[in-house]
Amino acid sequence: MTTSATTTSDIASGGQGPDLSDFSGTLVLVGAGKMGSALLEGWVRFGLDPKTVAVIEPQPSPQIAALAERGVRLNPDPRALADVAAIVIAVKPQVAAEALPALAPMIGASTVVVSIMAGRTLRFLAGTLAKACAIVRAMPNTPAAIGRGITVAVPLDAGAVQRALADRLLRATGTVEWIADEALMDAVTAVSGSGPAYVFLLAEALAQAGSAAGLPPQLAEKLARETVAGSAELLHRSSQDAAVLRENVTSPGGTTAAALAVLMGKSGLAPLMNEAVAAATRRSRELAG
Repeated sequence: MTTSATTTSDIASGGQGPDLSDFSGTLVLVGAGKMGSALLEGWVRFGLDPKTVAVIEPQPSPQIAALAERGVRLNPDPRALADVAAIVIAVKPQVAAEALPALAPMIGASTVVVSIMAGRTLRFLAGTLAKACAIVRAMPNTPAAIGRGITVAVPLDAGAVQRALADRLLRATGTVEWIADEALMDAVTAVSGSGPAYVFLLAEALAQAGSAAGLPPQLAEKLARETVAGSAELLHRSSQDAAVLRENVTSPGGTTAAALAVLMGKSGLAPLMNEAVAAATRRSRELAG
């Protein structure tokens, strides 16, 4: 396996992402569900010529159909695809064993295969593709749909050029972190892959608590939604740690301190989150086999 130190690539606060206008060759997207579509829309947004893209998707959405009108090749004959620089696999993990062997005719000597399938290991990918190639396993998350996702990637037999291409493609939806140890991917899945659901649950629970405290439900929901969204944006823009931002809101003996005494207690948020992430990590390992 190719090893390297962890590096970070970010979309700048001004919305600048990877310049894909100079992409050459063919880019194949296998599976165009929510995450695959988010990637495709990001690629086009950052300058990729739609005519360089081939999408394999038996049930294309209206958005994909619209991109097909702009030149994206929809469900072409795989044998007709030449000079494939990258294949991005975004199908459901349970259909991987059936879908991957059909990709072999597209794989050339310099092709990089990028998989965003949850739970499917590098070993599985290498064994199922039935052809030696550079592989990148990646785990994005749903904020990719608005260009604010974070993806963690680990390579197998990927050279510098292939890894750089994979990085550019993944950065079209947000930040990318590279790791050398694939064993970390289960914890990555538990923290960032599943993490948006934890944040949405926080907003849901905060709204319910506001209603229980006497607020009209619609007002409680709006307060919770805007508070979570605004706080997340403040955290995103600030150079300060989350702990410092929390302390900045907390006056000694005040209302926030009273609430945090509960949330930071022995049975509070931290131990619950530890338990939740551990459960998700275990499940990720089970799914990987």
